[in-house]
Amino acid sequence: MSDSDQNVGAIVQARMGSTRLPGKTLIDIAGKPLLGHVLERVAGSRYIQKTIVATTKDVADDVLEQYLHGKNVPVYRGSAEDVLDRFYQAALLHGFTVVVRITADDPFKDASVIDGVVEAFKASAGSLDYVSNTLKPTYPEGLDVEVFSFAALQRAWNEARLPFEREHVTPYLWMHPEWFRLRNIEYDEDLSALRWTLDTADDLEFTREVYAALYTGEPFSMRAILSLLQRRPELTTINSGHRRLEAFWDDVAKQDPAKGVV
Repeated sequence: MSDSDQNVGAIVQARMGSTRLPGKTLIDIAGKPLLGHVLERVAGSRYIQKTIVATTKDVADDVLEQYLHGKNVPVYRGSAEDVLDRFYQAALLHGFTVVVRITADDPFKDASVIDGVVEAFKASAGSLDYVSNTLKPTYPEGLDVEVFSFAALQRAWNEARLPFEREHVTPYLWMHPEWFRLRNIEYDEDLSALRWTLDTADDLEFTREVYAALYTGEPFSMRAILSLLQRRPELTTINSGHRRLEAFWDDVAKQDPAKGVV
């Protein structure tokens, strides 16, 4: 597929419901809702042509739709449980041929990291189905990026059956390298032990500390955070002690114990 044939779209999955930190999607971080920061960061990508938010039809998410309409951000509302269907229908509606998956609970997304993964996918000229920096994680948790073709998404939508495959969108792709052509992007050092996502109260404390130190109204980079942590290493202890992707692997273990091992 040539560049001219590629419609690269980001789908941000977001909802107000959260068992660990309810309402976190619109929680205030340095005077702006979390989702606002995420959208601001994605907007820095050189390759993403359109960004939409895929949320649920639940009444609790009406407030998300209202917020996004005020920002002129397109919204697709679908199933709360079948997030794979939500992604597929949103991508189909907007004609995306390449999908960038973004989760709304990652306040430190870095546009340059996103673009590095998108570049690798585009450079493959159709020889890859899925590219991410998560197959062998080396980036801090929360800087995860997944890029995949609409054709691969459609196959997963048609074939995935297990609840965790539907809820978490991409496992059917990356758990089946025999069916899909995959590539992993690695950083030049292993930073995978760092936790830069927002799922718990201690994650919120860490996020607010970092934003208080670095946010001046414009997105700051991964390198700026690393520099801050070198100066203030005690910040990393605020939300340490969590397994990487612990909620996902807990779901896998419940539904398919043979795969429920990190």
